Amino acid sequence: MFNLLLPVIYLAFISLGLPDSLLGAAWPSMNQQFGVPMSWAGGISMVISAGTIVSALLSDRLTLRFGPGVVTAASVGLTAAALLGFSFAPNYWILLAIGIPYGLGAGGVDAALNNYVALHYASRHMSWLHCMWGLGATAGPYIMGFALSRGQGWHWGYRYIAIVQIVLTAIIVLSLPLWKNRQNNMRDNASSATDDAGAVAARKPLGARGVLRIRGAKAILLMFFCYCAIEQTTGLWASSYLVMYHGVDKVLAASWASLFYLGITAGRGISGFLTMRFDDPTMIRMGQAILLIGLVLMVLPLPGTVPACCGLVLAGVGCAPIYPCVIHSTPAYFGADLSQAIVGVQMACAYMGSMVMPPLFGLIAQHTSIAIYPWYLLVLLAVMTAMHEVLRRQRADA
Repeated sequence: MFNLLLPVIYLAFISLGLPDSLLGAAWPSMNQQFGVPMSWAGGISMVISAGTIVSALLSDRLTLRFGPGVVTAASVGLTAAALLGFSFAPNYWILLAIGIPYGLGAGGVDAALNNYVALHYASRHMSWLHCMWGLGATAGPYIMGFALSRGQGWHWGYRYIAIVQIVLTAIIVLSLPLWKNRQNNMRDNASSATDDAGAVAARKPLGARGVLRIRGAKAILLMFFCYCAIEQTTGLWASSYLVMYHGVDKVLAASWASLFYLGITAGRGISGFLTMRFDDPTMIRMGQAILLIGLVLMVLPLPGTVPACCGLVLAGVGCAPIYPCVIHSTPAYFGADLSQAIVGVQMACAYMGSMVMPPLFGLIAQHTSIAIYPWYLLVLLAVMTAMHEVLRRQRADA
């Protein structure tokens, strides 16, 4: 029966990616209707990010109390309700308000699912699941484009995704006995006491301060912060870098910039097979090496734009195994009893890196030059690599 749960989790990861790119695809239509500046999309994005940080930090407490299945179902349901609310929002300020439950739902399901998969499934599934997230993130704009091309407006783009999320919520609710059965098996095999909801009751919630006191936790949190800063900064500014530094046509640059995400998605599909042979730390180091090669290609004064484009693809391929393998290795480093608390804070650090570092680069580039783009990423890569080695040494000595 437990194997029946895996397809549900795969569907959940696809669904997790679907809303992530909707705002960017819909905003040119939304801001015209609401009569607000184009830049105000950043306000909605920041509210959503703040909500994800809060729910990620609370994930340990909620999972201990209710179990991962209930938290996942409730989080997906909250996201579905928020997406439906977006589709009926009459003005910008209502969008901001609805962004709060939107973010809370997204952060809750992200932390709960990632830790659950890290505990109960092989590393290949973590890579493939995040590949499914990429498929969902890619499909979101196409669904929005379908609604716009049919003259249904951006409202129906959000409604279509909300309907998918509602169906998924129902599927997860029906699958709750499978989650509980797995928790009971974990109790029997690992001697972990659980309550009726399937949540581990052997300890109290740690909180962020408790996590920071664990040896090696600061290293893995900073490492995760840097990784997500690299991924989001690369994706956000790739097109601008190609246009402003290499003189690429704007339309062509937008297409070439998408190669970074293609590299991530394809790379995670391939990484799933490689994890059958290599352990998580080796996969992380391989990813860091490929990412380094990609960024060096962008730094070298080579003629033409092909090296920069190849560098973006290699950067995506290098990023591919890092995120899933860091998450999957967390229980191995810190133990199953502490992993949910640490993964929750990891998710919060991820959202902080994604929220703070790309705008920081924009501010620095505005006062210097867009040419520092690969150098900025190289600095983040150096910190991330150093923190991985510090983590390995500290946990070996613990």
